Amino acid sequence: MSEEDGMDDWAAAMAEQADAESESEGGDDGVRVAELDELSDDAPITQEEKKKLDTILDIPVTISMEVGRSQISIRNLLQLNQGSVVELDRVAGEPLDVLVNGTLIAHGEVVVVNDKFGIRLTDVISQIERIKKLR
Repeated sequence: MSEEDGMDDWAAAMAEQADAESESEGGDDGVRVAELDELSDDAPITQEEKKKLDTILDIPVTISMEVGRSQISIRNLLQLNQGSVVELDRVAGEPLDVLVNGTLIAHGEVVVVNDKFGIRLTDVISQIERIKKLR
């Protein structure tokens, strides 16, 4: 098989694909475009919803920052001692997960402020999304 024959086969395949695409564009093959309602995150909160929110705003919650996770056997867990290293499922430099009562609400990075560790939030889930997760 010569190089010209290979190019002819390629050209024929491309022409065949172009013909198939033009037929599907012009013909009615039963395909319809789906009509979807627009989603809106800017829906106003009603007065009743504000009252419900006010009742929970002073409830204490537990916030935690997760560097990573690892699964180990009980045998390996019992062998851990001072100086042991446990490999985590994250790469150095990846953002930490910020969890509130076990629910992911943001990502962040570790900072030191006045000799104490803190976290700078780099990506926060929107309030509307967090409220939807509460329901």
